[in-house]
Amino acid sequence: MGYAAILEIHLHFPENGSLKGKRKELQSVKAQLHQRFGAAIAETDHHDLWQRATLTASVVGRTVADVQTSADRVERWLDGQFPQGVRVERAVMSTDEALH
Repeated sequence: MGYAAILEIHLHFPENGSLKGKRKELQSVKAQLHQRFGAAIAETDHHDLWQRATLTASVVGRTVADVQTSADRVERWLDGQFPQGVRVERAVMSTDEALH
């Protein structure tokens, strides 16, 4: 059995003035989360707002501790990148819970 952590990431870009600028920044964030932490990630809300974005990410592992550690690392990295503009909500579940 494996485990997954699902993270809903709410970002705020106070300095951003266009959708094009937001897309550029989001592309970088998504690439970093994937490369650094192996997260699968997608923009899931606020597509039409310049200064807000919601991303949903997942990390998987063999144990609850593995996914908690990975999710903690993702949150710490996001806090460092967006010290005044990130909020993360998290859920952890087993593959049994997710599939049944």
